[in-house]
Amino acid sequence: MSTRTFALLFGIVFIAVGVAGFIPGITTAPHAGHPPLVVEANHGQVLGLFPVNILHNIVHILFGLWGLLSYKSLSAAKGYGRGVAIAYAVLTIAGLVPGLNTMFGLVPLYGNDIWLHALLALVAAYFGWMHRDVATTTTTHV
Repeated sequence: MSTRTFALLFGIVFIAVGVAGFIPGITTAPHAGHPPLVVEANHGQVLGLFPVNILHNIVHILFGLWGLLSYKSLSAAKGYGRGVAIAYAVLTIAGLVPGLNTMFGLVPLYGNDIWLHALLALVAAYFGWMHRDVATTTTTHV
């Protein structure tokens, strides 16, 4: 997969997940014992697994739009990979720290979000720094 395709796919998935966070049935009520949030709007769990709220959903949609826009060039896609890797590594660490695991009550980052954010950071880091896109060559038959 090319780095540009990575940016496109991440963009599509982030937008889909962000929109899913607003759909009842896909998002269920949070389980008992979740840390309290200041921003309770659309607070729930996507697929019953991943805690979200309105701000979390908006962030997913913004990362998705960034991915779609980054598809236009290899350098933009690499920058997107690096940005996602850094942001999601920070979110992973924040999810492990009491008090920061809700970003001061604004965005839930705990539970299954921790390992998912870590996985997203690793994949994005690979495409942002390590993956080498092979130049495509075309042959012309005469």
